[in-house]
Amino acid sequence: ERIAVDGDIIEGHSSVDESMLTGEPMPVQKQLGDRVVAGAINKLGTFLFRARRIGKDTALAQIIEMVRAAQSSKPAIGRLADKVSSIFVPTVLIIAVLTFLAWFNFGPSGQATTLAIVTMMTVLIIACPCALGLATPISIMVGVGKAAEFGTLIRNGDALQLAGRLDTIVLDKTGTVTEGEPSVTELVLAGDWGENDVLQLGASIEQGSEHPLAEAIVNAARERQLSLLTAERFTAIAGRGVAADIEGRRVLLGNQQLMRENDVDTDVLDEVATAMTRRAQTPVFVAVAGAVAGVIGIADAIKDDSHAAIRRLQALGLKVVLLTGDNKVTADAVAQQVGIDLVVADVLPQDKAAKIASLQGQGERVGMVGDGINDAPALASADVGFAIGTGTDVAIESADITLMRGSLHGVPDAIEISRQTVRNIKQNLFGAFVYNTLGIPVAAGVLFPLIGILLNPMIAGGAMAMSSLTVVSNANRLRFYKPGADS
Repeated sequence: ERIAVDGDIIEGHSSVDESMLTGEPMPVQKQLGDRVVAGAINKLGTFLFRARRIGKDTALAQIIEMVRAAQSSKPAIGRLADKVSSIFVPTVLIIAVLTFLAWFNFGPSGQATTLAIVTMMTVLIIACPCALGLATPISIMVGVGKAAEFGTLIRNGDALQLAGRLDTIVLDKTGTVTEGEPSVTELVLAGDWGENDVLQLGASIEQGSEHPLAEAIVNAARERQLSLLTAERFTAIAGRGVAADIEGRRVLLGNQQLMRENDVDTDVLDEVATAMTRRAQTPVFVAVAGAVAGVIGIADAIKDDSHAAIRRLQALGLKVVLLTGDNKVTADAVAQQVGIDLVVADVLPQDKAAKIASLQGQGERVGMVGDGINDAPALASADVGFAIGTGTDVAIESADITLMRGSLHGVPDAIEISRQTVRNIKQNLFGAFVYNTLGIPVAAGVLFPLIGILLNPMIAGGAMAMSSLTVVSNANRLRFYKPGADS
C-alpha cells in the first residue's frame, strides 16, 4: 500500500495519493514510465516499479535535510536591550568614578570625602539598569501569553519581534486556505431527477471505493442520511470513472470522456461542467440507462474564514502570495475567490523554499504559512514560519509560530500582537532612557552649585524601584489588547 522508495513504474497503472509529500488531496494517475516517491500511498490498481533512489537520496529524505539546513542557517535577531546595556553599564561606572573624583577634589572643605562617596553611590543606585533589563523580556512574556489566548503559539521572542516587520505573507493552498479534503460543493440536475436520487445513485456505486472523489460523494449522501443501494457488475475504468447495475439500471459515474465512450449526451450540462472547472471544482457526471442525470461538483472547499483573514493581512499592508503545487487553473480560481492577486502554481515541494529565498533576495521579509511536510523547508527558510496546527508534525516542528485553531486569522493576530509588543518594548526602553538621562546628572550633584540640593540615596532607590514598576505596568497593558478589534 505505502510506496517504500523512489522509483519508476515499469508495469501496470494506478492512482497514487501523494498528499503527504505534495499537500494536494487529489490522487495522481500513474502509468508506465511515471515516477513514484517514497511515502506515497497506492489507492487503486497495482503496478511494478524499479527503485531509483533509496535512503538519504529519496525525495522525502532530501526534504528533511533541507529543513535541517534551513533551521541551522537562520540568523538570530539581536537583542536591543543587550546592546544598549553593554554600553550603558560601563558608561555609568565611568560617570560614578568621575563623580567621586570631582567631589573629592572640588567638594566643600571637610565634607569632600563624604559627599564624594554619597554622590557616587547615588549615581550607581539611580542608574541601576533594572528597568532597562526588564523592558524587553517582560513585554515579550506578556505578548506571547496574549498570543496564546488567541490560539497562536509562539516559540520564542525572536519570532514575536520579527512577525510585525514582515512585508510578504506566502500562503500554501491545500489545508491552509482550503479545508484539505474534497467535498461535494455543487449538484446540478438534468431532466426530472432529484438531488437525493442522483446523490444516492452516485454514493451507491462508489461506496466501496477509497478514491477521495468517491469518499466525497459517499460522505455527502451520509450527511443527508440517504440509504445506499446494492451495486452489481461493478467495473472501474482507469482514468474515466466507474459503472455498475443498480436496481436493474446501468449507472455510469465519471468524467466527460466516460460519457462519450458510452454514447451519453451531456450537452445540457457541458456549460455547467466548464463553469465548475473554472471555479476549481471537479465535475463528475452521473448517467442512468444511457441518459445523463446530473453533474456533481467536487472541490477542496475554501475555509469559511480564509477570505476575511486575507483581507486583514492586506489591511495590515502585507503583500499576500498563494504558493501551491496545484495546477494554474485551480490555483487562480481559489485565489480569485479569496482575493489574492499574486499566484505561483505548479511548484514542486523542493522548490517552495527556493521561491521563499527568491522573495528574500528582493529585500522582502517573508512569512510562510503551511501545513504539510512539503511546506516544511519553506517554513524553515522563511523569516517567520506559521504552521497550521491541524497539519503534520514536521511542518509544526519547522515553524516558528503554530496556529492551533487551524484558522488563517491566527496569522494577522500574531502580526498585530507582534507590532503592539514591539511598540510596548520601545516605550519601555524610552522611559528607562529618559529616567536615567535625567536622574544620573541630578544624582551626580549638578543642582548643588545652583540651589544647594543633593539627591538622597534613599530617594534615588525609591525612584529606581518606581522606574521598574512603571515598565512592568506598561507591559501589562498588553493584557487588555485584542487583535482584530480594528478590523
